[in-house]
Amino acid sequence: MRVAGNVAGAEETASLEFGTLVLGAKVLVVLGHSGCGAVKAALEGGDAPGQISTLYRLIGPGIDRQNKNLDVAIASNVRAQARVLRKGSTVIAGLLKDGKLKLAGGVYDLTSGKVTMMEV
Repeated sequence: MRVAGNVAGAEETASLEFGTLVLGAKVLVVLGHSGCGAVKAALEGGDAPGQISTLYRLIGPGIDRQNKNLDVAIASNVRAQARVLRKGSTVIAGLLKDGKLKLAGGVYDLTSGKVTMMEV
């Protein structure tokens, strides 16, 4: 499932619960990408048109706005969104506990096409 800022809001989490519990997916990968505009916007703050600023609410807690390094913020957001899934979903937490699901994280480099996996 693709979503700006790889956020785990209520609708995204519900979809992932359906995919894992009902459809039987065995691995969830929270995958950020280099140069992520949503993370960059959340890092910078400020106004955004329409509903875009709602992403800030989901990305903001997982990043350090004092450190303006976008790569660090992208990796931090991956870990934060994985944590949201692990702690915020009883379905996902139960599947992880029972060994029926694995949760992984990574960052996709848009230039090279390489995914760097990371501990979440």
